[in-house]
Amino acid sequence: MSSFDKTKLPSRHVTEGPARAPHRSYLYAMGLSEEEIHQPLVGVATCWNEAAPCNIALNRQAQSVKAGVKKALGTPREFTTITVTDGIAMGHEGMRSSLASREAIADTVELTMRGHCYDAIVGLAGCDKSLPGMMMAMVRLNTPSVFVYGGSILPGRHNGKDVTVQDVFEAVGEHQAGNMSSCELEKLEQVACPSAGACGGQFTANTMACVSEAIGLALPNSAGAPAPYESRDQYGEASGRAVMNLIANNIKARDIVTRESLINAARVVACTGGSTNAGLHLPAIAHEAGIDFYLEDVCDIFRETPYFVDLKPGGAYVAKDLYEAGGVPVIMKELDKAGLVNRDCMTATGRSIGEEIDIVTREADGKVIYPAATPITKTGGVVGLKGNLAPEGAIVKVAGMSEEQQVFTGPALVFECEQDAFDAVQERKYSEGDVFVIRNEGPSGGPGMREMLATTAALSGQGMGKKVALITDGRFSGATRGFCVGHVGPEAAHGGPIALVENGDMITLNALTGELSIDLTDEVLAERKANWKGPRETIYASGALWKYAQQVGATYKGAVTHPGGKAEKHQYMDL
Repeated sequence: MSSFDKTKLPSRHVTEGPARAPHRSYLYAMGLSEEEIHQPLVGVATCWNEAAPCNIALNRQAQSVKAGVKKALGTPREFTTITVTDGIAMGHEGMRSSLASREAIADTVELTMRGHCYDAIVGLAGCDKSLPGMMMAMVRLNTPSVFVYGGSILPGRHNGKDVTVQDVFEAVGEHQAGNMSSCELEKLEQVACPSAGACGGQFTANTMACVSEAIGLALPNSAGAPAPYESRDQYGEASGRAVMNLIANNIKARDIVTRESLINAARVVACTGGSTNAGLHLPAIAHEAGIDFYLEDVCDIFRETPYFVDLKPGGAYVAKDLYEAGGVPVIMKELDKAGLVNRDCMTATGRSIGEEIDIVTREADGKVIYPAATPITKTGGVVGLKGNLAPEGAIVKVAGMSEEQQVFTGPALVFECEQDAFDAVQERKYSEGDVFVIRNEGPSGGPGMREMLATTAALSGQGMGKKVALITDGRFSGATRGFCVGHVGPEAAHGGPIALVENGDMITLNALTGELSIDLTDEVLAERKANWKGPRETIYASGALWKYAQQVGATYKGAVTHPGGKAEKHQYMDL
């Protein structure tokens, strides 16, 4: 029989006692032995699908996780949930499903775990929203939990240079501008993504993979190896064994995810020039634990953290290069030297993050990872903005931008949705110095808070990426570069000031001082608000996106859809 005491584990409701004979009969039907039935049941959740390379290797990796669970006297039970992959969903109506899928992933993992009374979870995810969605489920359930990233894609090679999907998006703009032939575009698209794995730059997937290590839910260095590397199987097996150790020591997700570990995670986003989407996902993960950790808190940490890891899109290198330079452990070691790590935070190893840092022997290579003492810039690669155009804040990635490029004033060019802005770019119906205002793309008003990579990449491809600015109540991809401000709150659908902007209004964006303002008096804004005709009607009057629009909350709080940890009246593990 198992060496684990099941009297306090959820799976006792399914496997123990005469009344559970029918339940056990189902387990025998799947080939489980009596011994396996009475061991802890561990959910091995994957976001595997055939939608994109980000997810295609998760099924195989789950098998190594299950082997690790079995070796440590647990019984793994594999299940899958959805993923919406941004690279496929980008630039059309499908993008509305992206952020809503984060909630669906968390909800479906929660329901599967609850329904089958699993005692712990190892969650594998590969694409942007699936990483925070899986981590949100772990924190919501507060089970012993280990996160496993599916790994990054290998860089493609084109004309002697490393390329990523970002280059293909930007090539669309070059092609449209007449600077690239159709033949050359076809050559690029065929070689840009040569393997399984998530986008290789420090876009949202790799940003949140780094977060999974820094926050303590993933094993050290497990986020680094590219998806095709066989070494990923060893991390999978180790993660399976690790979750059994967490069960044995009663270490649960909220013992790991605390305000202090969230701060550690935000530091890693800042110093790597990570995706602005982290400003949405960290508050959402915190919300599951009942911790108030909002966009402004995240941005305060970004502001005081040096940027010292040179990754695309602002820099030169991809995830594979970071892994070969020592990965997140070396980054954490540099942050620790600067006194910027909360060392006492627990991790999935059962040891503190400080103990893990102390056993790292490698040093910053000065190429991919600079020493924190001599950073690329002294403040983080992502910063927050606030002002009369964004009373609840906004966020922008400034990695790779000079100080001069971080200040921009220009006339508003207003678009009621992303497609209108993309069409204007395609038709060159804009001028150098314009500030694109793309509204009605917030979580509720979109619905779905679309990313704007197609538009920003087309501008970059036209050579205009640094000659205009964009602001939106929607989001920008982690692959976006240029002065592109997202998450403007309150969103237009809620009557935020972005709903009141008119063509020609002068807008100032200043990432050095954290300002996002419109040159209008309070009185003029109040008059426009009084004349505002209310939110734009959308075509989504039923179905999942309608439900999402009804439930979703403010962007600065993470765009969450339920009351969170503060409102709990029970804990899953105590039922």
